[in-house]
Amino acid sequence: MKQWAQIKLNNKLRLIQYLKKVTGVELSSESLFDIHIKRIHEYKRQLMNILYVIHRYLSIKAMGPADRKNVVPRSVIFGGKSAPGYFTAKNIIKLINSVADVVNNDF
Repeated sequence: MKQWAQIKLNNKLRLIQYLKKVTGVELSSESLFDIHIKRIHEYKRQLMNILYVIHRYLSIKAMGPADRKNVVPRSVIFGGKSAPGYFTAKNIIKLINSVADVVNNDF
């Protein structure tokens, strides 16, 4: 099991370095990664995932400081593309980016 955990950690660190290089975003290796990479489509669960992110965010905001200390840090990563004329998918992408702006700028 130790070897398995070390392999997972090494891969996580490689992903963190790659994301920093490509996007400039720094992630903690202590956070749980929730990654959803798939072509954006209304039946592929991206909408459900981002709604859950909103729910978690609001739940954490409603907690007191003592309860927040027990929350496991989580990094949510979405990746994908949509067809150029797919209006619903474009709105899902807009929602994901809007939620990211709010969460990432909440200090």
